[in-house]
Amino acid sequence: MIANFGYKDGSGEFYIAIDTDKCNGCGDCIPACPSHILALRDNEFDPMADDQMVVILDEFRKKIKYACAACKPDHAVHSLPCVNACAPVAITHSW
Repeated sequence: MIANFGYKDGSGEFYIAIDTDKCNGCGDCIPACPSHILALRDNEFDPMADDQMVVILDEFRKKIKYACAACKPDHAVHSLPCVNACAPVAITHSW
């Protein structure tokens, strides 16, 4: 399942997607994020699952565009620290 964290407004769609089937809960992406918006939590999308997954902290879900600006200042940037640190390739950005 793809878990989308973020928002849509007049300037675009700003989502970080975590593929819950691929995320193994290793947490390697957490220290890679300079904005500290990632955390390990119980899988909120499958309460029966015994594993943890990476999520975007609640206080950043409505301002991902700004929190990620240091790593993703424009559409041309494709080498993002959180994506690069994720060995199972479970993280994607919509913009």
